[in-house]
Amino acid sequence: MSKGLNKVMLIGNVGGDVELRYTPGGKSVTSFRLATTRAWITSWGERHEQTEWFTVVAWDKLAEICSRFLRKGRCVYIEGRSCNRAWRGSDGQPEVSN
Repeated sequence: MSKGLNKVMLIGNVGGDVELRYTPGGKSVTSFRLATTRAWITSWGERHEQTEWFTVVAWDKLAEICSRFLRKGRCVYIEGRSCNRAWRGSDGQPEVSN
């Protein structure tokens, strides 16, 4: 039996410039922000929207493809796994990124 599953599928808009960089070992890595928005109408007829932001990271050849074709505002489908990161900010308070 499997120990678990970590799979994420997102469709959203690229929220800013795609940043391509290289590790000291020469591996390419890119990251960008992705906005997903859901909309619904309440039983009273009020329209609501909620936007969630994700940081997407791609490695190697996929990183180079992302940096070449993705631009702010472009709609994109992302499939991968979720990874939360935590660190301490300059004020010493814990911060979390997804």
